[in-house]
Amino acid sequence: MTIRNLDKLFQPRSVAIVGASDREGALGHVVARNMLQDGFRGDIGMVNPKYNSVFGRPCVGDIGGLTFVPDLAVIATPAPTVPKLIADLAERGTRAAVVISAGFGGPEGAALKQQMLLAAKPHLLRMIGPNCLGVLVPETGLNASFAHLPPKNGSIAFLAQSGAILTSALDWAAARGIGFSHLVSMGEMLDIDFGDMLDYLASDGRTSAILIYAEAVTNARKFVSAARRAARLKPVIIIKAGRHGETARAVASHTGALAGADAVYDAVFRRVGLLRVEDLAELFEAMETLALMGPASGDRLTIVTNGGGAGILAADALIRQGGRLAPLDEAMTAKLDQVLPAGWSRQNPVDIIGDANPQRYRAAIDILAGDDHSDALLVLNSPTALTSSDAAAEAVIAGLAGRKKAMLTSWIGEQTSRPARQKFAAHGIPSYATPEQAVRAFGHMVAYRRSQAQLMETPPSLPTQFAPDRETARHVIDGALAAGRDFLTSPESLAVLRAYGIHAVADDIVTTPGEAKAAAEKMSGPLVLKLLSPDITHKSDVGGVVLGLEGGAAVEAAATAMLAKIARLRPKARIDGFTLSPMIDRSAGVELIVGAVLDPQFGPVILFGQGGTAVEVTADRALALPPLNLKLAHELIAGTRIHKLLLGYRDRPAADLDGIALAIVRVSQLIVDFAEITELDINPLLASSEKAIALDARIRVKATDAPPTARLAIKPYPQELEEIITLPDGTAKLLRPIRPEDEPAMLDAFKRLSQESVELRFFRVITNPTHQMVAGLTQIDYDREMALVLTDPEPATAATPQIYADARLLIDPDHVGAEYAIIVRDDVAGQGIGSFMMERIVAYGRSIGLARITGTVKAQNAAMLGICERLGFTREAAPDMPGLLRVTRELES
Repeated sequence: MTIRNLDKLFQPRSVAIVGASDREGALGHVVARNMLQDGFRGDIGMVNPKYNSVFGRPCVGDIGGLTFVPDLAVIATPAPTVPKLIADLAERGTRAAVVISAGFGGPEGAALKQQMLLAAKPHLLRMIGPNCLGVLVPETGLNASFAHLPPKNGSIAFLAQSGAILTSALDWAAARGIGFSHLVSMGEMLDIDFGDMLDYLASDGRTSAILIYAEAVTNARKFVSAARRAARLKPVIIIKAGRHGETARAVASHTGALAGADAVYDAVFRRVGLLRVEDLAELFEAMETLALMGPASGDRLTIVTNGGGAGILAADALIRQGGRLAPLDEAMTAKLDQVLPAGWSRQNPVDIIGDANPQRYRAAIDILAGDDHSDALLVLNSPTALTSSDAAAEAVIAGLAGRKKAMLTSWIGEQTSRPARQKFAAHGIPSYATPEQAVRAFGHMVAYRRSQAQLMETPPSLPTQFAPDRETARHVIDGALAAGRDFLTSPESLAVLRAYGIHAVADDIVTTPGEAKAAAEKMSGPLVLKLLSPDITHKSDVGGVVLGLEGGAAVEAAATAMLAKIARLRPKARIDGFTLSPMIDRSAGVELIVGAVLDPQFGPVILFGQGGTAVEVTADRALALPPLNLKLAHELIAGTRIHKLLLGYRDRPAADLDGIALAIVRVSQLIVDFAEITELDINPLLASSEKAIALDARIRVKATDAPPTARLAIKPYPQELEEIITLPDGTAKLLRPIRPEDEPAMLDAFKRLSQESVELRFFRVITNPTHQMVAGLTQIDYDREMALVLTDPEPATAATPQIYADARLLIDPDHVGAEYAIIVRDDVAGQGIGSFMMERIVAYGRSIGLARITGTVKAQNAAMLGICERLGFTREAAPDMPGLLRVTRELES
């Protein structure tokens, strides 16, 4: 479940407080008082067999004694009583509960929680908690909590797994006049989790931004999909606690040792567009900025200060985090010359001198607030005996009245500056204790804007159509599993990589030093000898790799010495022989690592970084979730220190970055295709200016019956939906899911539509579709949406493939229903393509278990209405939408 019945939780018409108490200090007393004092306008019922009345209101002994069926129940009773209460409430028709009760630890607590779920699920009763502070929705007066203060109404939603963090944020915000749309203490997240809340709040018109304090994430795929959707609609800022917790899982690969749990969270947050902050101070700064300023339109900041040092500190902080000082052009400088003393800085930061009075502040702001080359204004003040900081604040407040320029302030100090900061808070102007804090808060908004722009970038297409040899890879993996092995040998691992189009050295396998000698005598140039053992994965650690061998005698001697050393260091290790291959000159390349490991929460994770024998010492790595495209692969590479070396330096040419990225994409596809692969290392992947080639690899496998994509946090491209069809005119076309790389083709198709077709599809005139609009149509979450496009069989006949038709489903978070949309290019209309596309998208909806498909159609769209009628859709007038019809198709199982 996701958002089903969450309206009963956050917009209830009636509430029952189970465990309400008249005893001062009791939990039920505080909850009842908060509900009564905060202005909730619906019915409130008190339930407790110990009382006849609570706060002068009738109190009944059990749920059955209530004269109404509550939408929401707030439970504050001992843990053993909760399952029965949930069952009684669900039977009566209650559909949401806030379980404040604690005491669900240990085996007994786990059993109680399971009983709660079993009682709630058949009736779709949704639960927050247990062991939570409660839920607050200021706009409706809902205060189902034991919070110590009533929150002010606002537009920020705050979700926290810690009740203490929630009340601390509430206390901090109250002092600054910051309000909330929702405050939700998540508790143990037995039912409702962060994914559910993000889905709900993404569509909530009262919420402009979402802040999260998280200790753990449940249901990875739901969280990733919900977070991605929410972050595309509004800022989502998260603080993740428990960064340095010890992990108990044993790993055998370099990748496993490098891919720490917190680094995986970082990769997840980046992929979906969440902005991560490091501590509560940053979270509070972001809260203030979002509440009072909103997202910045760009990264150019103008700094106004009465002290040069404060201005320099602010400028340093800005540049350090990637922002820009807004330039002052000649016209702006000339205007400032007229109102500022001769000694002013004549550059940004704009130093208006230490004796700046309120009038000077006001004059500078009046000019700079109209600067189109600046995205925001930061005003600083350091207290002096020459003028009043308080009066300067009043001048700034007056100067900003009615202006749209984003504004931040920092009145530095405490005793003198406190009254000014209070005035700023009263007028809704963000104010910070130090210049660095102000700049960091501005940076949060810039970072959010940048991350959204990056997420919407169109990835390049692969240079050639990628067709991996899955049959060969399957044969190798199944062979190892049939032999009872957990690891593929190095030659087997390299063979699997070659099957996926990754350049890899070719090894000769020999069993004895004599065979090694004979093989070497057939080769020319320096050779590499490696140990072949199912029990030794890190060969270099035990002398199992020898480089630069010349001739058969040297190879035989090295193999003999290697056996002797292994017999001494690892006497029980099984030795299958050796591999022999030509030595590749490493001096012209950079040693890299590309790998994959399973995270217990988010599934497979791809790793890239500096490789070689010291890989764990350098610890230079970046992580990403599969599936990956070329754009994401390049971003992964850029997230490492080694990236600078790969760009080339002095007389060393740049490495083949496209080749590296292509290898990463193909490793990603390998991991997507084979659920048996649990760990993978390519170390080193040698990258030169010509190509990237795998010199060694190891793959760990485990038998599984699970579908390959079940373990992925992000649903990959569903290749199984591809099919070749033949149009009535005999033309062969390819029906397939849309890809992010299709943006140019989709834009081209849009330009070929008549204005009538555009209006029938989008219900409005669109002459020049924006990048953001088209990217939104092509960069979809296959778990929440499906778009099938009709295009040319690949390889395409043109540089930009043609898209002739598009049919899509926007699936609701509950995966119960979906909204369809369809469009066919005018130049191919009349061939039955519309009917065909509708049949396929309806079939897809049925295949994933949807209960119904709906759509909105213009009354004059006779062609679409005819298709809907033939496919069994019903129709009715769309509520509050004149000229539009609502069509619905119930899907049989």
